[in-house]
This record gives sequence, C-alpha cells and structure tokens, in this order.
Amino acid sequence: MHFYCFFITHKQKIVASSKEYLQFILEQLTDLEEITYRPMMGEFIIYYRGKIIGGIYDDRLLVKPVKSAIAYMPSASYELPYDGAKEMLLVDEVENKEYLAGLFKAMYNELPFPKSKKNK
Repeated sequence: MHFYCFFITHKQKIVASSKEYLQFILEQLTDLEEITYRPMMGEFIIYYRGKIIGGIYDDRLLVKPVKSAIAYMPSASYELPYDGAKEMLLVDEVENKEYLAGLFKAMYNELPFPKSKKNK
C-alpha cells in the first residue's frame, strides 16, 4: 500500500489595480495640471508636476505620509501599498474633486523631485 502526501500551498491573491479605477482617479484630478502616471507591477504611480505624490494600489488611492497630507487628512488610516513597503495614507474622499486638488496642492512643496537615473 502506498500513501501519497500532497502539499497544497496557498499563495496570497494578488489584486492588481484596474484601469477603470485609474481612469476614475485621473478624471477626479482634471482640475490639476501635469498629472501623470506610470504603471508598476500591476499598480500605478501618480505624479503631480513631476513629483511622486502616491499611487493606486489594489484600487486604493494612497499618498505619501508627509506632514501636509497628515494635517489635511488627520483621521486618514495608514495602509501598506504592498508587502514590505512603507505605510502610506489612504485617501477616502476620492469622489470630491476639490478635496483631491487641495490635498495634492498642499503636499507639492513638501515632496522631493525623483532622483534622476544616471546612465553609465
């Protein structure tokens, strides 16, 4: 008689952000100039006037937890965009265009420009 042992491993379900949610957020940000994005591993990095403001992770808008964002959204929850990442602030009021524009404008001066990659 033979006994077979099967090991079933459950991988964590990876939920990528939808292009529909990205388009919704971009539409909500049309009052601002120079909003761009870059796809990254199924998610989207959001730039405002050349600076990384945050991103869309698992169909959630998360922003960097800079002082101005914390002051603008004092009750915002901290969430992980993905395993091993630094916590970011969850933006709950994504339906409010004026709120989003105000948040991005408040954060802009506090954010650094991305480091340039030098070609060797």
